Amino acid sequence: MRSKLHWKRGVFSNTSEIYSEEKPIGSLKENSFKQSAEGEINGKRYRFHTKGVFKPETQITDADSNTVMGRIEYNSWMTKATIRVSPKSFQWKYENIWNTRWSLTSSEGRQMKFQGNSSKGSIEMDGEDDLLVLTGLFITNYYRQMAIVILVAVLVPIFASVSN
Repeated sequence: MRSKLHWKRGVFSNTSEIYSEEKPIGSLKENSFKQSAEGEINGKRYRFHTKGVFKPETQITDADSNTVMGRIEYNSWMTKATIRVSPKSFQWKYENIWNTRWSLTSSEGRQMKFQGNSSKGSIEMDGEDDLLVLTGLFITNYYRQMAIVILVAVLVPIFASVSN
């Protein structure tokens, strides 16, 4: 069965609210300075914590039991990621050059499609997988934050040299 969710995020907010029709079912709250996030969906709570600089990896834990649920491995070009939730593996990737569409695909071919921008979007999926909904949003937000960090790292020296 194909189901559809949507999400919204305020302009200066660090929280994405997830809805089924118009009913709130979850949220993903990020803490950019700690490279972490906490998500809750349909009564289940998860934590995402990223470690590493040149080869970052995010650990996903059940927030109630502190059980490690899986991990996310990122590629260098910030266009793909591999999600490992034992015993399954999922591929996350952008579907267009503007990074407004992305997908999660399992080895069995099951797919979750995301579409949106930094303030709102939709999710279409086969069946239901709460952890993957949060993970798909987390990866996109993580890559957007990294793009901003890179942009600032490039622009600050340019502006500093121009002002001297």
